[in-house]
Amino acid sequence: PFGSTAASVASASAADSVAPSTLLGPSLQIHNSFSVEQNNKRIVLALQSGLKSELTWALNTLTLLSFKEKDDMRKDACLAKIPGLLDALLQIIDDWRDIALPKELRKGQRTRTLGANSVVTGFGNEYEALGSIALLPQSGLGSGSAAEISGQKNTSKRRRSEWWLDEDGLFNLDDEGRAEKQQCAVAASNIIRNFSFMPENEIAMAQHRHCLETVFQCIEDHIVEDEELVTNAIETIVNLAPLLDLRIFSSPKPSYIKITEKRAVQAIMGMLGSQVKAWHCAAAEFLGRMIINPDNEPLLLPFVPQIYKRLVDILSLQAFDAQAAAIGALYNLVDVNMDCRLKLASERWAVDRILKVIKTPHPVPEVCRKAAMIIEHLASDPQNRTSLLAYENAFAEILFSDGRHSDTFARILFELTSKPNNKIAAARGIWGM
Repeated sequence: PFGSTAASVASASAADSVAPSTLLGPSLQIHNSFSVEQNNKRIVLALQSGLKSELTWALNTLTLLSFKEKDDMRKDACLAKIPGLLDALLQIIDDWRDIALPKELRKGQRTRTLGANSVVTGFGNEYEALGSIALLPQSGLGSGSAAEISGQKNTSKRRRSEWWLDEDGLFNLDDEGRAEKQQCAVAASNIIRNFSFMPENEIAMAQHRHCLETVFQCIEDHIVEDEELVTNAIETIVNLAPLLDLRIFSSPKPSYIKITEKRAVQAIMGMLGSQVKAWHCAAAEFLGRMIINPDNEPLLLPFVPQIYKRLVDILSLQAFDAQAAAIGALYNLVDVNMDCRLKLASERWAVDRILKVIKTPHPVPEVCRKAAMIIEHLASDPQNRTSLLAYENAFAEILFSDGRHSDTFARILFELTSKPNNKIAAARGIWGM
């Protein structure tokens, strides 16, 4: 923008009239009287049509309507008002996912029945069929012995329709067509991400199995998938985490992509181990929000040792946002489960790095407060007292030097040294007497 004065507006209009049209970027204007209630069916039909002009118009319109400023009270982008909109957006992402990888890399071994009755099959089994003494090593999808070929006769024959679906389509996309499909998928994922920030859409999206399956599949394939698509997917799932129940993947709701509860958690663990800061921070925040739901706790507990090891590693990073995400996840994990407190206290460097966040200190006071509360939760468990007493001097130093956390560390020292069953504390007789 040139500015807000009349002179600058005049100069801007003069510059636009002189500049060639090739320098002007694409523009889209939605009139103030545009009503989603009157155009909702048109938007859904445009998304389903697959026509380039209609699809571009619908995606651009939804992108503008789904972007809401902090003070914007617009309610037009509520999914409940537009039936079929979420499925239409997901279909665009699924269409790209179907062609994202070459089929040769995704295709499994197929049953070969063509020419099974012939002496020479043409599938690399000529030497076995002809009784040759010098057998050559076999490899590839079509490899197999003569016994395997004879065993194929007894297998049920596949229908021609299944063969047809296994092959590539008649109308293959060129590089330009694939790029357009990819851009549409990223735009659709960005709209879904924007929708997830609106409270009125959270319940509908968290209970939509197709939406969760598509998002988790994008996260699962984060190594080979478009980075922006993966980022939109992980941010969407973080926004829906407080309302998300992983048991939806085993519910009787119709399934489009076979995602199980274990695969969903493994996908998040893959993101947690990623080197991309935005991804592992979002994964840590997601796990911290998921553990609050008691129904998700049994599904996450088998991965707790891996979770703690990675979160402690993230605490060693110099990035403040990464430390904040790790502290937030650890705070929720130790608050809801006693077994989690035992595993974190036994994790190497865990207490040292938590104390470092407090001593540095972290620029956000709430993060420091949660870090101190994590240590207090660890001290509340009698089985952790022996390991935490090694940090008694560090706790006392924070107690006398930092007034913001003095009450918390006073309670920590009281828990560690005032219990009668603690022989070391009874011998010292310093704190809590």
